[in-house]
Amino acid sequence: MLVYDALVAPFTDFEFMRRALAAVIALSLGGAPIGVFLMLRRMSLVGDAMAHAILPGAAIGFLLSGLNLFAMTTGGLIAGFTVAILAGVVARTTELKEDASLATFYLVSLALGVTIVSIKGTNIDLLHVLFGNILAMDDQTLLVIAFNATITLIVMAVVYRPLVIESVDPVFLRTVSRAGAPSHLAFLALVVINLVNGFHALGTLLAVGLMILPAGIARFWSRDITGMICIAVISAMVSGYAGLVLSFQTSVPSGPAIILVAAVFYVGSVLFGSVSGLSDAAALAHSSGARDFSRTAARAGSAARGHELFHSGRSRPQCRRRSRQRHHIGRSR
Repeated sequence: MLVYDALVAPFTDFEFMRRALAAVIALSLGGAPIGVFLMLRRMSLVGDAMAHAILPGAAIGFLLSGLNLFAMTTGGLIAGFTVAILAGVVARTTELKEDASLATFYLVSLALGVTIVSIKGTNIDLLHVLFGNILAMDDQTLLVIAFNATITLIVMAVVYRPLVIESVDPVFLRTVSRAGAPSHLAFLALVVINLVNGFHALGTLLAVGLMILPAGIARFWSRDITGMICIAVISAMVSGYAGLVLSFQTSVPSGPAIILVAAVFYVGSVLFGSVSGLSDAAALAHSSGARDFSRTAARAGSAARGHELFHSGRSRPQCRRRSRQRHHIGRSR
């Protein structure tokens, strides 16, 4: 009963816990695959910058309509797409690289969003925007998150092959198909949509958490992209469930609890992962050292056996006969 009371009863007894768990599952299904492709394309920090870029739009929606779901979602989407487009334009028309332009817009967006929220709202509203409150989620917000996750899965199914090829060999994709640019734009749109999902549940500062950390966990357990996506989704769900239980039992804020549980899984994967983990690297180094030692020992043994055979009693008569033959041939000449 103690296990049931600790792990199951919170979700059977309280509706807000069931709502939060459903939101975590939707976030995992939509965000974890996006996080895998962000990691493969070396865009993890871009995702973090984009998470902060949606704050001014959500803050303007809050300024106009309060904590209105439609206004904040629409404002966040518009701000995210605007920052992505502006960063791309600046990177292509100036010498500033895309990561630097994104970092600039991210800092400006974060400062602007916090300022806008502070004008009208209280400190509680500011904390809600920055860190979210998944336990206070209503049915409308849950439906928006589920709808966005469904759209993400459908679009991912359509652009999956171009995304995989572009992540592995973008030059090859440009030579054989023109699907690279449309798939990249669709991918950026999915990033913004899932960041808005994360914003509603975890706040702007942690919105990218259930996208990047599960992807990092999966990288230490699989080399196959499909395997990485499956592991990322499962690890995100487990982290969300464990974080909600931890939050319920210890009164820790739910969003940070979820991310901290995912961080624990990430550290465990770094230490014990079967692909590029520290234990795997140590095992490979040990086996490589053992192979090198055995080869050196084999070479040394072969040299010793040859030296022993050359100087053994059995080889001396053979050497004397060969020496007489060479001496005889020399005299005959």
